[in-house]
Order: sequence, then structure tokens, then C-alpha cells
Amino acid sequence: MLQKFDERNRDLLVNINGELVHRDRARVSPFDSAVQGGDAVWEGLRVYDGRIYRLRAHLDRLRRSALALAFDSIPSHDEIIDAIRRTLQANNMRDGVHIRLTLTRGEKITSGMDPRLNQSGPTLIVLAEHKPPVYGTKGVTLITSSVRRPGPDVLDAKIHHANLLNSILAKQQANAAGADDALMLDGRGFIAETNATHIFLVEAGAVATPFTHACPEGITRAAVLQLCAANAIPCAERDLSTSELYRADEAFCSGTMGELVPVTRVDGRTISAGVGDGGPLTRRLIDLFRDETARNSEPVL
Repeated sequence: MLQKFDERNRDLLVNINGELVHRDRARVSPFDSAVQGGDAVWEGLRVYDGRIYRLRAHLDRLRRSALALAFDSIPSHDEIIDAIRRTLQANNMRDGVHIRLTLTRGEKITSGMDPRLNQSGPTLIVLAEHKPPVYGTKGVTLITSSVRRPGPDVLDAKIHHANLLNSILAKQQANAAGADDALMLDGRGFIAETNATHIFLVEAGAVATPFTHACPEGITRAAVLQLCAANAIPCAERDLSTSELYRADEAFCSGTMGELVPVTRVDGRTISAGVGDGGPLTRRLIDLFRDETARNSEPVL
């Protein structure tokens, strides 16, 4: 699975600290903390007919992450929503849009790691693209990566930070193996998530997903758990091993960029009978999630 360039995005206007700039001229300073050390937090948002799914939940998580990193200044929700609205309007966007929202600590007065060098900031970047769910409808294949997800003793996953190197390394392993994405384990050998999404398995009509000890507290993941509870679908958060995934009746991934997508193969084992649209419970949750995005999306246009 490789995303392709969408011609509609050729003349995008990117919002950097309130200034709307053509994508070819959009620039961030070499002194910006995101460039200097990946010192930034981010969110992925999806736009449905002028509405953003669980916008406040995303902005709450962005703020919590920035507070955990002790950013001196954090834009208010209203300021960020205004920047998003202006960006969508400038690009004449309303539906089938994904937004990458990035907040960095800002620019440093000289190169260096010390946050005290940040005397100008933060930097807010709103990048909106025409982008439907990236996995399509064929399901995804996974391989287990040797790259582990760190626990809170190393780098707390509850900080939704922009340092994604271990995910990139895992994705490279998936690419080399001819798989769509990589399954990543925590330091104890239990499943954490994939390099880009949360993962769920289905066995005997019950849904299970890993704890968030070594993966972010996903917005879409939380929606799936709530949908299960509201529709009498047994669901649990617990430690999951690769063996449990191998023998699962069904499996699927969740995330803002790809929504819900079935998993068809893991490490050469067939899951969900290898059917791209998933097993019956996965298909039911996909339908429930589509209804959910209509109910819990906030108007921005």
C-alpha cells in the first residue's frame, strides 16, 4: 500500500502561523524545534461534509501533549479551529479531506537542545489535503517488526509527539517484506499497535485490543470501544500476544487516516479468511463507525 499523489493537491495553501502559503513556498525555519529535535506534537483530523470528527477530543489531546512537554505557549481551541476553517476555505475543501495539525515548540535563538533557547513560538501548521481513507477496501497485510514500541519508562506514548523514527524503521521492514504495515510489540513482547494504527482482534464474537501502555490513546480506538459497549458487543482491553492474533477469527486496524480496515494476513498467516472486506463483526463495526462519524463531527464550515 503506497499513497499516490492526488492532482487536486498540486496547488495547496498551507497555513503556517496564520499565513497561507502555496505548498511549494511553505517553509519552516531551520531553527524550529521540529527540525532541531522532533520537538512537536500533532493530530490527524478528518473532514466529513464540512465537519471534523471528534474535533474537541483531538484538540484536547494536542493540548495535553503540549502541556506534558511544557510548551510555554499553546493556542486556544478557538484559535486552532479558526486556523483550520481559514485553511479549508482557502483551499475550497469540504469533504474527503485529511488534516495534519502540527504544533512545535517554536524557533530557537541558536541551534541546540535546551528548550530555554526557544524564545519565539509556538509554530502552528495546518496542512489539509484531499485524501480519502488511505487503505481502501482490500484489507491490509502485516509483518511483525523487530522494532519495539517504548513504554512510559522510555517515552510515554500518552504524549502524541512528532518523533516517529521507530515507526518509520518498522515501516521500512514492512516495505522490505512486501507487507502493508508493521505490527509493533512493546518491551515485554505483547502487541502494542502497528506503525500507524491501533489493532483489534475478534475471537468467538468478542473484540479485544491492547492496553495503551506503549501506544497512543487513539481517538478512533476510543470510538470503537464505545461502539462495542453501546451495541452489546463484548470488548476488552488486555495484553495480547502475536499467537492470539494468529489464531483470531478476524482482525482490523483503526485510525483517523484509514478509518477501520480489515487485516487479512499477519506474518504469512491468513486472518478473516483472507477476505478484504473483513469478517462479519468487522463489517458491522465499519458500518457503525460510518454512522458514528455523522453523529459526532463538529461543523467548521
